[in-house]
Amino acid sequence: MDHLESLCARAWPVLAEVPLGDWLMRAADGFTGRANSTLTCGDPGMPIPRALGVIEGFAREHGIKPTAHVVIGSPPEQAIEAAGWRVDLDHPGGAESLVMTGPLEKFADGVAESRDLPGWWELTAGSEVSPAQRHVLGSGTNVCFAGTVENGSENGTVVAAVRGAVVEDVLHVARLAVRPSHRRQGLARRLMGELAGWGLEQGATTCALQVAEHNEPAIRLYEELGCAEHHRYRYWVPAVS
Repeated sequence: MDHLESLCARAWPVLAEVPLGDWLMRAADGFTGRANSTLTCGDPGMPIPRALGVIEGFAREHGIKPTAHVVIGSPPEQAIEAAGWRVDLDHPGGAESLVMTGPLEKFADGVAESRDLPGWWELTAGSEVSPAQRHVLGSGTNVCFAGTVENGSENGTVVAAVRGAVVEDVLHVARLAVRPSHRRQGLARRLMGELAGWGLEQGATTCALQVAEHNEPAIRLYEELGCAEHHRYRYWVPAVS
């Protein structure tokens, strides 16, 4: 689990990153929980209550909410709870997320073309893209901006989009989105197949993605593509913040 979490973190570049023993404190101006929390895999190199104090200082320095990204059932989780932190039930993406993995060859179909289309950013990040969003989504050495354009025209509207990033032999999949007017047409499945084909060309063999536990349609899609739950994580915050 720790190695996979580390690969997912490397696929999601942040503005500020500071190691704390094996842990990794991360900040990106509040854009996504993953980019603005401390990954708590391994040993922080100090007692956990003290490490949590360091996390709070890092969060204050970067203007973000002090948050720990914790694999459910991992050794640090019980100590974090005992230190007085609580599960962040108010997190916008939900309190708990699944990490799912699957073999790319099982659903690869075609090869996605990476295109930095204006509509791609609008669909995946919103109408006004912040510097933090552009950094997290746009940085990296092996990233694909895959999109489906209405009627296949270069000047058409981007109706489906997804981001892929290859780290070692893993294709990290994120920001899969389809416009409401074009849902239930198989666009997400088709785009995932094309992204998988791109990943295979880059030397990846496995996909990894994170999805909120309440996002049942997405979970069903990924299961149909051959993905299965690998583990779960949730965010912890100070009980009084």
